[in-house]
Amino acid sequence: MNSQPKRSNKTLIILLVVFVLPVALAKLVLSLDLYHGGATNKGALLNTELTYSALNMVNPKPHLWQMVYLLPEKCGEQCMDRLYVINQSHIALGRDRDRVSPIILLQNNSDLDALKQLHIQFETAPSNAQIAALLTQQQMIIIDPLGSLVMQYDGVSGREASIAQGKSMIADLRKMLKLSRVG
Repeated sequence: MNSQPKRSNKTLIILLVVFVLPVALAKLVLSLDLYHGGATNKGALLNTELTYSALNMVNPKPHLWQMVYLLPEKCGEQCMDRLYVINQSHIALGRDRDRVSPIILLQNNSDLDALKQLHIQFETAPSNAQIAALLTQQQMIIIDPLGSLVMQYDGVSGREASIAQGKSMIADLRKMLKLSRVG
């Protein structure tokens, strides 16, 4: 008798496990929301519809990146730290400093004495009520050369926290400047 040995389904099962199991596991992880993609930015990205024109405000420095801060009515310690960090961050940009302009937005009731105390010449621009309503918690905003509000850094307490946030802002700005084709 000529009998052929039974073929094992072992090879087929191994192939299915090797190719199908990873796909099934990936689908399971994604559907259960167990994977959170890594983000390299340290600030919070803003809605793409937020622009100077949408906020009915004239771009104070078109064609330049901007670090924007709204000077409050009373500039306390947190505000002074913010102004210091904006100035130091601008200096720390080095050769890219010419592509970025720190701008302090002013309202009618802004504390102008704070700017005089620091002895730093900041670019200033008048703000309107719409952008002032956006910046009520002493946030710093990065604005691209086209006038879009790109990234926000919430207010923090303490000089060390402000300096750490300034370093984060510099890192984010350097990435954006490197990838930018405008400004």
